[in-house]
Amino acid sequence: MSEAKMNGRSIRINRLPATIVAILLTIVLVYFLNFHQEERPAIYGMLRSDNPSRVNLRKMLIAAIQAAQRGGLEVLDVARSRQLKERSKGKTDEGVNDPFTDADGRSHCVMKQGLQRIFPRVQIFSEEDKEHCKQAHGYDLDPTVLHETAQIPDVTVNAQDVTVWVDPLDATKEFTEELYEYVTTMVCVAVAGRPIIGVIHSPFNGQTAWAWVGNSMSEYLSNLHPQHSPNNQAPIITVSRSHTAGAMDLARGIFGENVSLLTAAGAGYKVLQVVANNATAYLHTSKIKKWDICAGDAILHALGGTMTSLNDQLINYGPEESPVNTEGLLATLEQHDEYMDKLSKYREAHNGKLA
Repeated sequence: MSEAKMNGRSIRINRLPATIVAILLTIVLVYFLNFHQEERPAIYGMLRSDNPSRVNLRKMLIAAIQAAQRGGLEVLDVARSRQLKERSKGKTDEGVNDPFTDADGRSHCVMKQGLQRIFPRVQIFSEEDKEHCKQAHGYDLDPTVLHETAQIPDVTVNAQDVTVWVDPLDATKEFTEELYEYVTTMVCVAVAGRPIIGVIHSPFNGQTAWAWVGNSMSEYLSNLHPQHSPNNQAPIITVSRSHTAGAMDLARGIFGENVSLLTAAGAGYKVLQVVANNATAYLHTSKIKKWDICAGDAILHALGGTMTSLNDQLINYGPEESPVNTEGLLATLEQHDEYMDKLSKYREAHNGKLA
């Protein structure tokens, strides 16, 4: 306590509350500063930013892994409850029902809002962007999602050059049929239109495949990918379950009589089959959304593989581009030029069509 005189009166000033406030502010400041940069709570980034127009890709990798895994937890929770709240979004181009479930919506809200909270200046596109999120979701960065031996540099890029593609639940139809092995949640980070970070999380086996092109990848992905492929391996083409009709005749016409088909669902799952050498190529002959393929594109690139349109063009994932790739795709780890040459010759012989 201290006293001051005003107009002949004594006024007592209590300094205790001010002292308490000063101590609390000091504790908060020490709390923030004692976190490693990538571990600091998300609010720290809102309060302080060295350069808000730049994005740290190490942080973005960590956030992308967390987003895919947290979305996966929502998918698991809905599957266990069996309260799918299924409705139809319409028909695909192949005439197959395109379902939407509560798992799609819940995963979308957790994944997109979590990423947007940490990276408010980055453009993020999700398959379920039309879905209204009833409550806010967020999380703090947790670098423990990276394995101990991961070599992850601190690299920053302009935020306006970054585009993020989110697939909250790939293979929804199979999810409703309890064919859970095909289900994945995916996040992809593209810089200047090229995919550089890809995350494919499989909720029902708990495994996460991630890669940052030119830098590092998850232990699971490294172990999934065999070091050496068999010599002179006959083509094994993975195609969508919904495209099975006529697929064998088409594959034989393109790749020869020794070809085999691996029918599967989910673009993320099919890319992982190529990674594991269960298939030598992933072929899709109709249009496909970019949130379905961007993460797989980045992962294949990190492993030395290639994904292109059927016109042999790299796919642009920039924000100004259409979210739909209308030219089909071919994805391989090896012999991409050879496979593309066979495709081109078949199209030339059939008036430019794959039918």
